[in-house]
Amino acid sequence: MDDFKTVRIKKKTLIRFKSFSKKVSNNYSKTLDMVMNFFEWHGFLPSDRFGKSMVEEIIKNRKRTNAIIAIIKDIEKSQTLPTMAMLQSLFEQGQEESDFEDDYDFIEKKFPNGKPEEEWFEETTIPKIRYDRLGDKMEVLKKDFSYVLDNVKLVKSSFGKSYLRLELNEQEIEKFKRVIKNS
Repeated sequence: MDDFKTVRIKKKTLIRFKSFSKKVSNNYSKTLDMVMNFFEWHGFLPSDRFGKSMVEEIIKNRKRTNAIIAIIKDIEKSQTLPTMAMLQSLFEQGQEESDFEDDYDFIEKKFPNGKPEEEWFEETTIPKIRYDRLGDKMEVLKKDFSYVLDNVKLVKSSFGKSYLRLELNEQEIEKFKRVIKNS
């Protein structure tokens, strides 16, 4: 069993220590050991005042944490997601190639005379008015498409790939949607 020794402490300090000890531990020796371990572990002296310096350290740590979070988010955007997209496209391409090999199931036609049979295609006639309207619609679509292409701008990104930005407002986009839907 541990030996006990007495220490002389002022009454006011003893009252404070007893109330503190009740919050921290169930006996006084444990509380005093915990307090001493805390100061030894962190390298503080009880006489040190670290009010402002401690707050400054906390703020500095928060800034470092925020900077690390920003770096990780940038890595996710510029490296992880494109890498996943590339891997997925490789797997899809591999799947398409394996499907492509299975597409050779056709049988070559042999012609009895050595010449292909002539097929008769019925000529389709379109009324002149309908033809003119289709031509007009085509011209309008060409004009709209060139307008959209004129409003596409290349944006070069300092991180990752460059991308295209469409500089149209919402009303113009809705107009194009209606035109395509009604066509």
